[in-house]
Parts: sequence; C-alpha cells; structure tokens
Amino acid sequence: MGKIVSNFFISLDGVVESPDQWHFPYWSDEMAGAVGGGFETTEAMLMGRTLYDEWAAYWPTSTDEPVASMFNEMPKFVLSSTLRTADWNNTEVVGGVDAVAEIRALKDRIQRDISMSGSATTVRWLLDNGLLDELRLLVHPVVVGKGQRLFEGDGSLHGLRLVTSETFETGVLNLAYVPV
Repeated sequence: MGKIVSNFFISLDGVVESPDQWHFPYWSDEMAGAVGGGFETTEAMLMGRTLYDEWAAYWPTSTDEPVASMFNEMPKFVLSSTLRTADWNNTEVVGGVDAVAEIRALKDRIQRDISMSGSATTVRWLLDNGLLDELRLLVHPVVVGKGQRLFEGDGSLHGLRLVTSETFETGVLNLAYVPV
C-alpha cells in the first residue's frame, strides 16, 4: 500500500506560496540531498488542479534534466472536481463523486510513495479526510509576510507527531510529521 507524502518549502510565518521569490538563498547541497532523497521512494505524484496547470505548462517541454524526464515519465494524478482530462504524459484525473474512495483506491494500487510538492488546498483536504500519511516541511528562516499559508485557519484541528528533524547549515529545518 502506498502512502501520500506531502513536501513543502515553507517560511517561518507559514507561507508556502511563490517559494521561487524567497527560497533560493537557502538552497544548499544538504537541501538538494533531502529533496532528492524524497524522490528515491516516490512511485507517483499527486497534485491539485492549480499545480497541475502550472507544471503541465512547464515540464513537458523543459530541458531541466534530469528532473524534467523524471516528472514527465512518472505516473501523475490530479485531484480535481473540475478537470475532466489531462494532456500531460502519464497523468490521470481523480476526484469524482467519491474522491475519498478514489484516493484510497489509488493508495491501494501504488506500492511506494505518492509524493506531493505544493498544493496546500489539497493537503488540507487530505488531512481533513484522513488520507495524508506524512507531511515534510523545509522550514526557511525567513518571514515572508504575505501569501497563501499552508494552514489558513479554517478551524480544523489536526494532531501531528514529529518523526524526524534536522537543521541545515543555512538554518533551514528539515521536519517530517505524521498525523496522530
């Protein structure tokens, strides 16, 4: 049975939006190792509609190797109630009438990790429905001040247990949590 693992670049104030505007000064070999290590156990990608639209517009024609080939060849699943078909290679749309059952069936079908990068709304939905297995955060020592936060204060309470932690030389915290 596969597990859904979500990965985020996140600021101290919880912002996950537009990491390209604040993340790169903290990129290091340590972070590259953590990000790359996460893909070693990944069999498929799960994303929300917005991330799918962004990545499907970029990765199919990207020459950023070896990442482009990995993303283009890997099975991808888009959780959406509005998207009907997906043109990006190896992509399937999930999230019909019983989206929870579809995601459970996907987890039964996949043997290794189903990874996510971004898609904050999707992660909140997965947590609300007991479907997220692990939340990995690369917490950057910066206050962004504005932008979408991972948790927007919708009143949901989710207990999490820290399972691994590491501090990089740049001050970035590499944290992994599982729901309790």
